[in-house]
Amino acid sequence: MAEIAFWSCVALVVYSYIGYPCALVALALVRRRPVMRQAITPRVSFIITAHNEAARIAPKLENTLSQDYPAEALEIIVASDCSTDATDEIVRAYGPRVTLVRAPERRGKEAAQQLALRAASGDILVFSDVATALAPNGVSAIVRNFADPTVGCVSSEDRFVDADGRVSGEGAYVRYEMFLRSLESRVNSLVGLSGSFFAARRDVCRRWAADRQSDFSTLLNAVQMGLRGVSDPESAGYYRNINDERREFDRKVRTVARGMAVFAANLGMLNVFRYGLFSWQLASHKLTRWLVPFALIGAALSSVWLAAESPIYGVAALLQTACYAAAIAGRRTGSRVLRIPAFFAISNLAVLAAWLRFVRGDRMTTWTPSERTSTLPETSVT
Repeated sequence: MAEIAFWSCVALVVYSYIGYPCALVALALVRRRPVMRQAITPRVSFIITAHNEAARIAPKLENTLSQDYPAEALEIIVASDCSTDATDEIVRAYGPRVTLVRAPERRGKEAAQQLALRAASGDILVFSDVATALAPNGVSAIVRNFADPTVGCVSSEDRFVDADGRVSGEGAYVRYEMFLRSLESRVNSLVGLSGSFFAARRDVCRRWAADRQSDFSTLLNAVQMGLRGVSDPESAGYYRNINDERREFDRKVRTVARGMAVFAANLGMLNVFRYGLFSWQLASHKLTRWLVPFALIGAALSSVWLAAESPIYGVAALLQTACYAAAIAGRRTGSRVLRIPAFFAISNLAVLAAWLRFVRGDRMTTWTPSERTSTLPETSVT
């Protein structure tokens, strides 16, 4: 029984991070769903959600107003989640170019976005965080995907920018996630969108849940309508690293816990007879990834239990110990070589913490802006 448990746990971890992308690569050889992109200029409502963003809201608005999209077709709405600083006053100073929608009480990002949706007049809705900068063609690039009638929503790609405004090494994990998105988009549909910059058709956003993660919910709404989500490599959101590592950990916990709530509310989408290939994608990308921490614990305990019976399991136990020791060292020293095991360990600790929050019923709807920097990355990046 212990041997079955060990190999089952190892298989789940390997499948989640290696098996699933390999299966997508194989599937891409026989199945492709290209996106018919072309320049179009439908009316766009650009929605920015903010809570106490007085230090960054002006640069974000300047970045948005500098988009090369036709001004008469671009509506800019700031949804203030009951900000208590000067955010609202700064937004009002922009006059008719920018619309302010203020929540009377703080209820969280999605509730504020819902207020903005009620005021929006665009056929395409673009959502972007205050801390995310776009290239001048950001809006026009993401909108062109909607020339394809099968596309319901579009995700940007995440890019880190260093202190000098240059695109820096995003790190192995971000590169891995962007590669995975490109594969999913190529063969069928994305499973998740980048919450910092994404777009959707207005109809896809009609079933808006004010208490659930908007990027994940929007993607699932699109699939339920018979549409798909795609990733556009030419639509990028540029942002800087969070200064406080503890805040970054808390952000990961919050993101995963809220994703679990969306998943739990849409368990019917695991029905392969109704949703076909997407059901497998959803289970592989989300559920198995969230089960990895338990598999790691199971593999560690079972290998220690079996170590006396076979040297294979003794070696396995030593390798796991070495991996976690490297993660601790990487966390303390900041070594580039040890960054991957450190990130892997911290990410899975965040998932465990998210499970605890989810089981306790904490849906974490409100948020505190991440302290990346006081200003946006330079908009000259392309």
